[in-house]
Amino acid sequence: MPIDHAIQCIHDPVLAILSYVVSVLGSFTALQLAIAIPTAVGTGQRWRAITAAGIAMGGGAIWAMHFIAMLACRMNVEVTYDLPITIGSAVVAVVSCMAGLGIAGTGIFNWGKLIIAGVLMGLGVTGMHYAGMAAMLMPADTVYNSNLVIASAAIAIVASIVALWLAFNLRGWGQMLGSALVMGVAVCGMHYTGMLAASFVPQEAGATVARGVSGGYLGIGIFVVTTALLAAVLTLSLVRQRQRATVRI
Repeated sequence: MPIDHAIQCIHDPVLAILSYVVSVLGSFTALQLAIAIPTAVGTGQRWRAITAAGIAMGGGAIWAMHFIAMLACRMNVEVTYDLPITIGSAVVAVVSCMAGLGIAGTGIFNWGKLIIAGVLMGLGVTGMHYAGMAAMLMPADTVYNSNLVIASAAIAIVASIVALWLAFNLRGWGQMLGSALVMGVAVCGMHYTGMLAASFVPQEAGATVARGVSGGYLGIGIFVVTTALLAAVLTLSLVRQRQRATVRI
């Protein structure tokens, strides 16, 4: 069937806004946690810092934003999500962010390491997005515009390089909040460019589709849980930073 007859995706504005909010909160939390990576003493402490920042960035700022935005896409066919692939896409996002943060934040910070880490992280984010798209179960086939796919990957790589530079070069609440707002725009830009690259072509009548995860309130539920977890981690991180500053005084 021609792409001209593709199913239209209309985004729910509430979920689209929530996806941006969770991306900003995840970015801000990750920037706060990344402070501990260069100053970590010992391998164990460094890995804990990398893991915490990687989960906040990959799981909160990127994957949760992606999945909430996917649920914001309303089509006139039933859409559910394959659970193992969805979980796998989250793992890809977290691991790629941990790798990027680990490479850029260990040893002397320089542009060579930053670019390598940013490309690795950006490709991981791109892989997460298209794995998440592959998790969609519906009576339609997904056809991609290759130019827009490449554009979405480029946005992800540039956003990753910027995120890593910000993580290891900025301090202060105002700077980090501004950086998190910019990162939220970049992450959402990558996602919606990737969505624009996809056309959903209906399958022939009678095609059966496997059942997956669905639910009208799933997007809001993910937002609430992710926001609560990020807020708790951010609060704990700030309390520990204040305690360390008090001890030094």
